[in-house]
Amino acid sequence: MAEKKYVIFKLGEEEYGIDIMKVKEVTEYKETVKVPNTPDFVEGIINLRGDVTPIISLKRRFGLNHDTALETTRVIVVNLEDRLVGFIVDDASQVLSLDDNQIDSAPEIVTGIGKKYIEGIGKVEDRMIIMLDLLQVLDEDEKKELMDVNN
Repeated sequence: MAEKKYVIFKLGEEEYGIDIMKVKEVTEYKETVKVPNTPDFVEGIINLRGDVTPIISLKRRFGLNHDTALETTRVIVVNLEDRLVGFIVDDASQVLSLDDNQIDSAPEIVTGIGKKYIEGIGKVEDRMIIMLDLLQVLDEDEKKELMDVNN
């Protein structure tokens, strides 16, 4: 039984998880610099220790209700094709260890692009956690467009 650690984060009331090995860091949210002619879900860019880092609103990307930043709002930074990319989440304050047997495969109702980035459903006591692969959230055209923001 393989056990992995996951960073647990929230979008609204729903809980999501990402493999901690794919997370570079979790940082506090700070205002972004808006960049013209970028996809709607690109919040803007920030200077993260000298690196121009595009920031994506996961809520907008998933078509969820987009709220203003809260005190608990965080940015999960991942390495996407050798570039840092941040994803805005409502809260990211927990790391959980889960065994493979605590994660079911994605339900049949998940189709289309969602099937690519939803790795499964984690079950911890009475909680259900949607396990994501943030590296797969963007399609190839969106990744290319995002990489152009950095240059």
